[in-house]
Amino acid sequence: MSGFSYFPHTEDDIRVMLERAGVRNLDGLYSDVPADFIYQGEYDLPDAMSEQQVRDFFEKLGEKNTKLKVFVGQGAYDHYVPAVIPYITSRSEFLTAYTPYQCEISQGTLRYIFEWQSMICRLTGLDVSNASMYDGPSAAAEALRMAVNSTRKRNKVIVSTKLMQNVLDVVKTYLKYPDIEVVFAWDVLEELGPDVAGVLVPSICRHGVIQDLTGYADAVHAAGALLIEYCDPSALAVLKTPAEWGADIAVGDAQTLGMPICYGGPYAGFIACKQDYMRKIPGRIVGQSVDASGKRCFVLTLQAREQHIRREKATSNICSNESLMALWATVYLSLMGPEGLRKVNELSCAGAHYLYDELLKTGRFEEAFPGRPFLKEFCLKPKVDVAVLQQKLLDAGFFAALELDGYVTFCVTEKRTKEEIDALVAVVKEIAL
Repeated sequence: MSGFSYFPHTEDDIRVMLERAGVRNLDGLYSDVPADFIYQGEYDLPDAMSEQQVRDFFEKLGEKNTKLKVFVGQGAYDHYVPAVIPYITSRSEFLTAYTPYQCEISQGTLRYIFEWQSMICRLTGLDVSNASMYDGPSAAAEALRMAVNSTRKRNKVIVSTKLMQNVLDVVKTYLKYPDIEVVFAWDVLEELGPDVAGVLVPSICRHGVIQDLTGYADAVHAAGALLIEYCDPSALAVLKTPAEWGADIAVGDAQTLGMPICYGGPYAGFIACKQDYMRKIPGRIVGQSVDASGKRCFVLTLQAREQHIRREKATSNICSNESLMALWATVYLSLMGPEGLRKVNELSCAGAHYLYDELLKTGRFEEAFPGRPFLKEFCLKPKVDVAVLQQKLLDAGFFAALELDGYVTFCVTEKRTKEEIDALVAVVKEIAL
């Protein structure tokens, strides 16, 4: 063992452990494992490489990836990522304890969580935000549980099927075993009744159409339930906020706040609510205080988790918040500011509408939702074979025309140029009707 100084256990440590376990050697720890399951051969490990060889090896692996221009959204949007974000998020001020229980050594973590909460509240218009969630779909599921916990003797929730499929799937899985009845409906208001605790609707539906939620809050509240809005936080810079629609809770995925799509993660979810429901919010809330010398500081203000209070009183057993990604989004919002975020949406919207019009001109599509407003994502009804369309685009270096409910969906962010859009349209024009 002396040749491996980085091993934490000494020979004496191992001897004491084996004596306590009642075995003579390390192999004895596996005596209950059938011999057929224990590998007896030599491991096929590669030869040692220098640092440069390792870099070259992984660079060659990376070259096997096909790099495509992304014209698809559906919950993962190819927005611009400022180069400075990785450097700021790697600073030592933020590399404090995983869970910031000891506020005296976790001020860096606590401060950026506080700023994240403040920014989410500003985007949504609601009073309170927690210290982030795993992702948007799990935040939606937690919000539905929160609605049940906030209403008396009601265990039914209504979920709009206009939400993206990944949200519907996670909600279905998450609420399978709690005593909560989940009703999935296209028109949620038709399902309202005296036993409904909460209603979950999107601000932008799965087809990219911006939803008009006029009257939803009044109808839901008249039934004694809570209105939960699933929204794109980036789009809230130009759309009506959940608070303006009268929502009680807002949830969504912060991926659109400068997070690279990166094979599906890691992302971060958010949940915000009116102050009336603060004590039912899952996870943790960071608050502002003053220390013994009167200086501004930050502390964990609310921790309604099973680790801190009686299990039956806990709002959730959620333990992991995507803190690093919440920091990532916080830095992004600080860099972009309100004007920058509006510009992102203006460029995305202009590009999406340009692509929409140009695709219709090709004669290969029909309108799916004529006259309905959209921001950066839309659907069209294809008049050509979808498999052929997708393959042609793929061969030309485009990830586009994802099939959805009998339509194909496209998305344009501020990263897509007019030249790229024109090139995509040119490929479509080559497809025979």
